[in-house]
Amino acid sequence: MGTLYLVATPIGNLEDLSPRALRLLRQARLIAAEDTRHTRALLTHFDIHTPLTSYFEHNKLSKLDRILDELSQGDVVLVSDAGMPGINDPGYELVKAALEAGHAVSPVPGPSAPIAALAASGLPTDKFLYLGYLPRKPGERQEAITQVAHLPYTLLFLETPHRLVESLKDLETLLGDRPMCAAREISKLHEQFVRGRISQVRAHFTETEPRGEFVLVIGGSSSDSENVWARETLLATIQNEKKAGKKAREIATTLAARSGWSKREIYALTLEAIE
Repeated sequence: MGTLYLVATPIGNLEDLSPRALRLLRQARLIAAEDTRHTRALLTHFDIHTPLTSYFEHNKLSKLDRILDELSQGDVVLVSDAGMPGINDPGYELVKAALEAGHAVSPVPGPSAPIAALAASGLPTDKFLYLGYLPRKPGERQEAITQVAHLPYTLLFLETPHRLVESLKDLETLLGDRPMCAAREISKLHEQFVRGRISQVRAHFTETEPRGEFVLVIGGSSSDSENVWARETLLATIQNEKKAGKKAREIATTLAARSGWSKREIYALTLEAIE
């Protein structure tokens, strides 16, 4: 019975690939890769000739049997395009299937863009919440932001360059003008960390064209008056609570403890929303 190794690969600088990762990539029966073209370039650089197969969102189910068969005969390595496999890619299904088939699953730690961005952000790192890519559609994105607006944890999102400015507008409107850091091209030649208030980061990328994938690290909510919920956040949350079937007084009591608004103010807004 083989082991499924989850091998982290460089997010930029190739020197970040660990000696253990190199050894396992060379010794495995098979490497399952999110993008074989990307991974083949990595393997060529290190003169590795292990058989390679694709494993991505649109073929993940059809490839399971092949990979499990290889695992029954020896070790298999799973890699993503960059960073830790299983995070924001279909690796979860393979891990679950391997465990159910009785195989060992072992992570080989290494580069991770969200963790690297958090560590260098200058924001609290003791409690954080990673939420992956923000939804593409504005309404869904705004709802997703509203759901975490009251949480005291540092928030981590991924975002694409062409949606960055619009997402920053929604974040500023719904979270308030919190401290944040936008990180891009981590460990690459053009590595950049833009730190400041959300409004300052948004202004920077309004004037400078965003390039590359971004990790957005945003300060959590606090009890300070500075972080009282924006009116838009409160109204959106009231709507969500109403959809869940809650009454006006219950909504006012629940949200007063989280939003920094008084019960009376929330109750009045809830009644207005009902009308």
